Amino acid sequence: MTQTLLYIILAIIVAEFIFSKVLSYLNVRSWDKPLPDELKELYGDGKFEKAKAYALDNDRVSTISSWLFFVITLSFLYFKGFAWVDGIAHQISGNYILQGLIFFGIVGFASSIIGLPFDLYSTFVIEEKYGFNKTTPATFIADKLKGMLLGVIIGGGIYALLAYLFQLLGDHFWIAAWVVVSCFTLFIAAFYTSVLLPIFNKLTPLEAGELRSKIEQYASKVTFPLTNIMVMDGSRRSSKANAFFSGMGSRKSIVLFDTLINDMDTDEITAVLAHEVGHYKMKHVLQSMVLSVAQMGVLFFLFGWLAHNPLMGEVLGAKENTFYLSLVTFSLLYSPVSTVIGLFMNVFSRKNEYEADNYAKTTYGADPLISALKKLYVNTLGNPQPDPFYVFVNYSHPTLLQRIRAMKGK
Repeated sequence: MTQTLLYIILAIIVAEFIFSKVLSYLNVRSWDKPLPDELKELYGDGKFEKAKAYALDNDRVSTISSWLFFVITLSFLYFKGFAWVDGIAHQISGNYILQGLIFFGIVGFASSIIGLPFDLYSTFVIEEKYGFNKTTPATFIADKLKGMLLGVIIGGGIYALLAYLFQLLGDHFWIAAWVVVSCFTLFIAAFYTSVLLPIFNKLTPLEAGELRSKIEQYASKVTFPLTNIMVMDGSRRSSKANAFFSGMGSRKSIVLFDTLINDMDTDEITAVLAHEVGHYKMKHVLQSMVLSVAQMGVLFFLFGWLAHNPLMGEVLGAKENTFYLSLVTFSLLYSPVSTVIGLFMNVFSRKNEYEADNYAKTTYGADPLISALKKLYVNTLGNPQPDPFYVFVNYSHPTLLQRIRAMKGK
């Protein structure tokens, strides 16, 4: 039975890898399609060729990286690499919780080291080549160290708590784990801007002026509970622009990348924010949170059902099953379920994006939002018409062309 389960896991990994490569191939081919009339003017003056070259460069790096991790994962499974790391953890500590922390620390550190050359190349070669990179080596190193430290503190803390609950509650573990992770997710959603974001970026209040006045007027017009309008120093790392809302309940903060302010006019920025307000007004954020919590409930129920089975450790080559080995095996077995759920979540998300666009169109205007979306796509060298099947599987947003046509009623 152990060998059968191992072959099932290997088959899942191979099938998912082939599926991802097919999708990638289809999306690369989409660049050969002629541009529709609505986008021809946007991608003139060599912009289309530049965007295509950027996509192909990224695809090449992604292909090499995915192949490397694919081969390493298969080899690690087949030659009992996880059992080897488990043995090291047992040699270092006899404490059940510490063993798991050591195990995931070794696996996570090794994965980071393997992926580091690809991160460096993407940031300092590809992003630099196409004029996006603003990250200095010092910032890159600081980000990596901060990320690792947060992973140790937050990830390690949550793991230690879950492992303790697993020991304490047995078969009822999954309920407590569901509650703990759900509460943490809600906490992050509520306090991300005030707690986590300042670790990596500097936030400053938007200065008084035309933009602030227009945003506040719009928020007042649609009775949106706006608390703060902050500007984030996104230009420290990239020239790409973005904006988002953070917070829950009556306390809402707008965060604008400084690059967004530089790239767009006042009406365009306000239209982008009107789209985000649409998500709030249509209760998309609440719906997504409820779905996410429900999904976590299913995940922990299934894990709680399988976690005590000795096969979960044996399939990785270990003589004895542990909480952390069960987590590894379950994550591999759950992967196809996660992919299917992801498809439905993307369909749901794309529907919400259309509704938010329509809200912005109704309360502010379609033209400034269309103009803003065009700038976002072109300035980031986005694919003007990605493969439809690739979009169905991977996109949480409709394509630029779909959104323009929907707002124009075509």
